[in-house]
Amino acid sequence: MLAEFNGFVHIYVACGHTDMRKSIDGLAAIVAQNSNLNPFEKSLFLFCGRRRDRIKGLLWEGDGFLLLYKRLEGCSFNWPKDPQEVLEITPQQYRWLMEGLSIHQKNTIPKLEKKKVI
Repeated sequence: MLAEFNGFVHIYVACGHTDMRKSIDGLAAIVAQNSNLNPFEKSLFLFCGRRRDRIKGLLWEGDGFLLLYKRLEGCSFNWPKDPQEVLEITPQQYRWLMEGLSIHQKNTIPKLEKKKVI
């Protein structure tokens, strides 16, 4: 969907399913009413349909909204299912999601804060 994260402050996932017929105004209303978040902040808001093969993204660019749409062919996204939840995810979790993986990976290599000197 997006390779660069220039200027994003946050990435939010609206868990559960969203009516994919909604356009910019409908998705912005979902963000404001259901999530108690501001759709006019520099954040990417992601929504998924019931079949989980389509994602819509809503991004405020300062002078207007950008509506993003991705449809998978022959597979589905590993989308979180709790309809009452909004998750904030990291850029790495976003990449996993776009690759069809779970955003909750069990086996990742932890990054070291400081290297030990022997």
